Amino acid sequence: MTTTYTPHKLLVTGGAGFIGTNFVHYWLQQYPDTRLVVLDALTYAGRYENLQPLEGQANFRFVHGDILDQPLVEQLLREENIDTIVHFAAESHVDRSIYGPDAFLKTNIDGTHSLLKAAKTVWLDEKPGFVHRFHHVSTDEVYGTLSATDPAFTEITPYAPNSPYAASKAASDHVVRAYQHTYGLQTTTSNCSNNYGPYQYPEKLIPLAISKLLQGQPVPIYGDGQQIRDWLYVDDHNRGIDLIIRSGRIGETYNIGGNNEQANLSLIHELCALLDARFPDSPQVPHNQHIIYVADRPGHDRRYAIDNRKICSELGYEPAETFQSGLAKTLDWYLAHPAFWQDGTIKLFGTHEGNA
Repeated sequence: MTTTYTPHKLLVTGGAGFIGTNFVHYWLQQYPDTRLVVLDALTYAGRYENLQPLEGQANFRFVHGDILDQPLVEQLLREENIDTIVHFAAESHVDRSIYGPDAFLKTNIDGTHSLLKAAKTVWLDEKPGFVHRFHHVSTDEVYGTLSATDPAFTEITPYAPNSPYAASKAASDHVVRAYQHTYGLQTTTSNCSNNYGPYQYPEKLIPLAISKLLQGQPVPIYGDGQQIRDWLYVDDHNRGIDLIIRSGRIGETYNIGGNNEQANLSLIHELCALLDARFPDSPQVPHNQHIIYVADRPGHDRRYAIDNRKICSELGYEPAETFQSGLAKTLDWYLAHPAFWQDGTIKLFGTHEGNA
């Protein structure tokens, strides 16, 4: 049975990262009467500057801290009277997980467990009967890989993670589920496809390609470039999370997809065509002259695809953006914010990041 829930005071973990930043801006625009507290450790991909324009608003607070700090989380839940946690905080770059998995296991598994323990302590042990939500943001990568003819992932697809990142997120999904079934924590989970849009750290495929193409630098493509992903515009993702928090069934998982399967190579050619049209007199035209091919990464999943019929039928979700409209909006944002991707403090991992 679908329930109706109204959040009043939210704790958003990882709210200075890519999806978290967009969620914070989305939420405060949609619900200016709610209170929103961001907790972020400001690791390499978390940028306080993303949220700085919100400082001074009475309904917004930023806290520099780690989800592994359980006493800090408990303190925030108590002093802010938080009723809703939206958990974005995660190590999320697959390439980094291949060469340094420890941080992924620590943040994504132990960090999620630390949050769950804090929520259980404050919401269940100290305030029995307190109505709350713990929404856990996960990924389609927990389901593994698909062939070209396999049906898309559903919420009952068996987990088969293939990278340390995906394995760490799969484990965190299971811990969230356990806290709901064992202790009665009021949780929901969403598994999304590849997000794109404003504020994405420039080592991911789309912002990496935009920055390199604008500078006339090589754009590296893994293998043959035929790895297929379902691309989800970030605010379509945020609308899905909003629907799940407000109307989703406690204990349920919902897949959020964009209905936009694209091969990496096709995506880059589309981006090159957009840049050709925007800058026809640029010496970089045709922009696809800068595409190069590099050795594939270890264990690279071939295809992800999301079947989002559950969230569409139960909660009335539909993505608003086509891939073409979302990509155009994304390009517009990066063109309008060159300081974001030209920032000399950005440290990219390796030489061909982001084909996730």
